[in-house]
Amino acid sequence: MNTSIYFPPSLQRFEPKRMVFSTWVDHLAFAYDLVAAHRPKLIVELGVYNGLSFFTFCQSMVEHNIDGVAYGVDCWEGDEHTDAYDDSIYTDVADHARGNYRGNTYLLRMFFNEALQHFDDNSIDLLHIDGLHTYEAVQEDFTNWYPKVKPGGIILFHDVMARIKDFGVWRYFEEIEEQFDEVFKFNHGFGLGVLRKPGGEPTTEPLFELLFNKDEEAIKNLRQFYVHAGHFLDSRRQANFWRQSQKGMKKGGQGKNKPAEAKSGE
Repeated sequence: MNTSIYFPPSLQRFEPKRMVFSTWVDHLAFAYDLVAAHRPKLIVELGVYNGLSFFTFCQSMVEHNIDGVAYGVDCWEGDEHTDAYDDSIYTDVADHARGNYRGNTYLLRMFFNEALQHFDDNSIDLLHIDGLHTYEAVQEDFTNWYPKVKPGGIILFHDVMARIKDFGVWRYFEEIEEQFDEVFKFNHGFGLGVLRKPGGEPTTEPLFELLFNKDEEAIKNLRQFYVHAGHFLDSRRQANFWRQSQKGMKKGGQGKNKPAEAKSGE
């Protein structure tokens, strides 16, 4: 009987350096662990927006001493699902990239199809598709970018459970599940689909053995694990926020808080 315990790096030491509003927040622990296990030399994200998922990939690369680069592709203009937004989003993302990941992170401000020419076939280790979420847009992104991914590479699809507006990722990913053998789907946090492109070298990494086996109990347990991992990170974030809010405060009489600059007897 296998008595090994899956205890990934996200539970051991992961402290997100980037925390902004995004439905991706539920999958940060998995993103961090995926990079640690896969050790990608080249990451491409299609649809960066405020950078929560992108900078989690980058952080894991740095903290696991992975000699690679990450490219974020986006126009930073918005679309019919996000509405238009101004340059402040791009400026904030660019500032964070320069301040934390200079030299291994690059932002390509262009349309996805324009960026295709910058990448060779079979070159990308980890591709994240998170642009416009209609069925037709996701189908186009996958069709165009699939040849760029190495055999054995990983492709992520965000929002595979979102059935709102005209989102069609869920429908397209159901077709992916029928066409490929090594596929996994997280149901929480609007959903995240994981596809391993056929081919490449076999891996014995525990995370991949858990992701792509066909044991229903193992699948259920892995899903539950990352639901709780997301709760853990969110609870720690809230605790850190509370601690920060207490700075500059000290105990007054009867244990009540009062501003640190207030003097006794005032």
